[in-house]
Amino acid sequence: MTIHSTHPFADPHRDPFRALRGRLGGVVTLWTAGGGDDRAGLTVTSLMVANGEPGRVLGLLDPDADLTLALEETERGVVQLLRWRHRDLAEMFAGVAPAPGGVFRHGDFADGPAGPRLADAAGWVEVRLESAVDVGWSRLVTCVVEAVELAEGPEEDADALLVHRRGRYGRA
Repeated sequence: MTIHSTHPFADPHRDPFRALRGRLGGVVTLWTAGGGDDRAGLTVTSLMVANGEPGRVLGLLDPDADLTLALEETERGVVQLLRWRHRDLAEMFAGVAPAPGGVFRHGDFADGPAGPRLADAAGWVEVRLESAVDVGWSRLVTCVVEAVELAEGPEEDADALLVHRRGRYGRA
């Protein structure tokens, strides 16, 4: 495959805003929603957590992604923290790596009331959609935190949180 001169990713320095966003980087999360045959998921690094009573998770999602549609339809979802070992899974859910048999076959997922949950995630948050509004080329979703669970014990380098920065994966 070749990238032609008009491809938006042909020159990473062409769009200074995109370059800025890539330098900020962040922990890689997997957002999931739906159940059974209607499960959907998306790898997301553009998010923040707002403390409060109740707390909220704000995320920038692709407005055309199946996950965004499922979250808006069910109004429930799960945000999972991925580990270094999940980098191939992150690529599959981002739609940039093949996932023979479907993305949910490449991890140990259990359906829950808010959506599929990855069994060995570093942590997860069940959320309820509060609002969704278009911002730039993304959909800003504000979700109320319903439940939080974080894995116990210190993170070792081989099991560290997965981060994405400047187009590459690394360990947090």
